[in-house]
Amino acid sequence: MRTLLLAVLLLLAGCDQIKERAGFPEPARVEAEGKAIGGACRHAGRGLEDCYRLNPEASKSAIYTGWKEMTEYMAKNNIEAVEPVTLPEALVPAKPPAKKKSKKADGEEGAPPAPASKKDAGH
Repeated sequence: MRTLLLAVLLLLAGCDQIKERAGFPEPARVEAEGKAIGGACRHAGRGLEDCYRLNPEASKSAIYTGWKEMTEYMAKNNIEAVEPVTLPEALVPAKPPAKKKSKKADGEEGAPPAPASKKDAGH
């Protein structure tokens, strides 16, 4: 009986690792990550809506909480927003699709057709 109880206790001790490996989100971690994202967005001078759009997997309420806390902190300590150095991929304008080069019969891509010589015309 003691062996069974010990085995169950050992299994229960590893539940957090089992949940993590199974992909179950930990509410405290999700909240902390959302608050960190919101605070970083506010510090970078991004609007709340942009922050939501850039981080669709994060909790919106946690992002808002972090954004609001950072706004209050920045106002209290007279901290200015820092401009982001690079734009995230979501804000970069889409590039037009590249034109495909047509393949010629001789295997060269995009090469102009060779001028027809007089010998080829049968003269």
